[in-house]
Amino acid sequence: MDEATLQARIGYSFQDPDLLRRALTHRSAGPQNNERQEFLGDAALNFTVASWLYERFPQEREGVLSRLRARLVCTEALAEIAEELELGKLVYLGPGERKAGGHRRESILADSVEALLGAVLLDGGVEAMQGVIHRLWEGRIADLDPRSVNKDPKTRLQEHLQSQGQPLPEYQLVEAVGADHQRLFYIECTVVGYDPVRGEGSSKRRAEQEAAQRMLACIGVEDD
Repeated sequence: MDEATLQARIGYSFQDPDLLRRALTHRSAGPQNNERQEFLGDAALNFTVASWLYERFPQEREGVLSRLRARLVCTEALAEIAEELELGKLVYLGPGERKAGGHRRESILADSVEALLGAVLLDGGVEAMQGVIHRLWEGRIADLDPRSVNKDPKTRLQEHLQSQGQPLPEYQLVEAVGADHQRLFYIECTVVGYDPVRGEGSSKRRAEQEAAQRMLACIGVEDD
């Protein structure tokens, strides 16, 4: 995995490679870091996604659009994209942060995605940045359903168990197979009183959500 591969994956080649390098530099690595690019990328991403949602769902109220946007740009979603891009392999970290496993930390991965978008904006302009966002978010936006925006399976399962006075579910990684850029994760969800169920997905988060959905079905909790 190198910077050339990353550029191929996002569909954009930097004219100024220093902008890309800074986007991948965490603040623990020194003063020339990605915080300013992260600030820019965060604002640009929110605006772009909000505009798309406004156009795609003309009948939805502001509250629904806000929740849809939050689902698309939350830390978990950004970290998931970072995992798909294998950004963790390229992020420059200070010795202490690296030793602590910072290249796997969700917040660092999410911030790096925002910084990357900010770098594309600075290097190629608005259209270039929106092209990268479209490439990385297209499938996620296509899968959006306003009717299911309120709560994801993990949240619904947790709230159901809490309402019944039961212990919270446990999630355990059972297996991860495939090449780094095509990894498939298998997560087991365990709830007291029920047989464990498994979910699979291209990220741990997706596998956990699928496992939670299957557990909800076993328990007999209907969709909202």
